[in-house]
Amino acid sequence: MKIDHSLSGQRPGPDPGAPPPEPGARAPGALLAPLSGVTDLHLRRIARRCGASAVVSEMVAAEDLARGSAEARLRAEGEGVRPHVVQLAGCDPRWMAEGARLAEANGADVIDVNMGCPAKKVTGGEAGSALMRDLDHAARLLAAVREAVAVPVTVKMRLGWDDASRNAPDLARRAEALGLSAVTVHGRTRQQFYAGRADWAAIRAVVEAVSIPVVANGDVGSLAEARACLAESGAAAVMIGRAAVGRPWLVGAVAAGLRGAPAPALTRAAQADLAGEHYEGLLALYGVAMGVRHARKHLAAYADHAGGLAAGERARLVTTTDPAEALALLRRAFAGEGVAGEAAPAAEWAA
Repeated sequence: MKIDHSLSGQRPGPDPGAPPPEPGARAPGALLAPLSGVTDLHLRRIARRCGASAVVSEMVAAEDLARGSAEARLRAEGEGVRPHVVQLAGCDPRWMAEGARLAEANGADVIDVNMGCPAKKVTGGEAGSALMRDLDHAARLLAAVREAVAVPVTVKMRLGWDDASRNAPDLARRAEALGLSAVTVHGRTRQQFYAGRADWAAIRAVVEAVSIPVVANGDVGSLAEARACLAESGAAAVMIGRAAVGRPWLVGAVAAGLRGAPAPALTRAAQADLAGEHYEGLLALYGVAMGVRHARKHLAAYADHAGGLAAGERARLVTTTDPAEALALLRRAFAGEGVAGEAAPAAEWAA
């Protein structure tokens, strides 16, 4: 399977808000970021169907996957999503290689290695962004994954562990030398977590250090921000994370805008249908008891973006254990006055 520079099989057109591309060049894409506990199979299916250039699974612990964990298998599921990108996390080359082999055997088109997660429970185990404190070990881990599979391998990182060690360009060079296909850089250090604004300009040092594509991540939540991020970073594509929660169609809207194509218009009813599809998909994926709990964060985000529920109704939406009631309240959220326009173009939501 051929994967282009933004991990997408799409062929985007020109972006009218940007300088004309060089002959033969592709316009930038917009990808859905891996979000632990958030980017489940059904969210990814919806985002991809709505035009996201590519979508990435939530973080999967490689050792858990290799040992047969049912939860890890669910996180790595990708039926109906192409390209199917599985992000693996870990610190042991052996388990990372085994997890990558299993993910590939189960249909992964791309393996992404997590070297950017700032969570203490991940860095405390010397995984995620903690790997940026030891680039030799990080390189051994990347080499093990690259040697284990035939599909493309990518890596997601931060600018560095802290401001005193912004070593993303060095890690990117090592990744390129090992044969990785692309790198994604979140424009913060690990010590920043999500504080302040992402430093898009700092990502340019990574772009200039390698010839493989670089994807810029952090604080991109609109078409205007995507264009600004690309201009400051020089990256080949953007990756959208938290801004897409509660509106998975956003990533496709930004992707369309970047390639100069009109974004599809979705009515409030169509948005409600997608939100309901996501909710019902979670119940099918995890079972009703666990699915109801897993869905609460998504229901809250959908309601907040739709804006059509009173405070008491919103509280009921995120606490009810009755799927029928949740679906009725979800549809009510999108039918209320909080959503402007009967058929708002996705590009307007993204602006």
